[in-house]
Amino acid sequence: MFFYTIIIKKIMCYYVQQSAAIENVKRRFNAEVDNEETYLQSDFINGFAHPNIPIILNSSPGLITTDYTWGLLPSWAKDIEFRKNTLNARIESIDEKASFKNITHNRCLIIASAYYEWHWNDEKGKSKDKYQINSQDDEIFTFAGLYSSWTDPVSNEIKNTYTMVTTKANKIMSYVHNHKYRMPIMLKRNDESAWLDQSVKIEDFAFPYEGNLIAFQV
Repeated sequence: MFFYTIIIKKIMCYYVQQSAAIENVKRRFNAEVDNEETYLQSDFINGFAHPNIPIILNSSPGLITTDYTWGLLPSWAKDIEFRKNTLNARIESIDEKASFKNITHNRCLIIASAYYEWHWNDEKGKSKDKYQINSQDDEIFTFAGLYSSWTDPVSNEIKNTYTMVTTKANKIMSYVHNHKYRMPIMLKRNDESAWLDQSVKIEDFAFPYEGNLIAFQV
């Protein structure tokens, strides 16, 4: 098992852990959960399953909602399959992409306790090492996200969805995630309210954050 203390920036990922109990999350954010029966708690969450990881919307910061699923559906999407393309949103091009440019004011906090990334041991990734990344500052932390609502053109059912915002990897994450060199934007606790503030420019978050992480091979 290998340990690294790292300075965090903002990250890319499709696999996370949200193992925090409801009461701990409510206490951490001083907020209530909208539906405790659908609260997701798991050691390994696959984004491509489009899970409902608990999030906090800037429109209701006192509420932890479980009614949004991972993989953003813009209002103009023709069908639900589109969401497999929008698990992540690159901060460098977020104002240019049709999927995100009209919703940059719809910001959310994606709640997590860890995330996972793979180091490639060869050019094609036939051999990989899996790493778990945790914060040394907070057992429960958040990723920067954007959210939207979509109406199914066939059934008229409304689906609430979100995406995770990413940026270039820092030095240590460039080692861990050495085939894409991306990281999700992992917010420090005192930056969470700024992310939810629509008046703060989104590009203000496109820089490395200083914070202690620990990455270990699993």
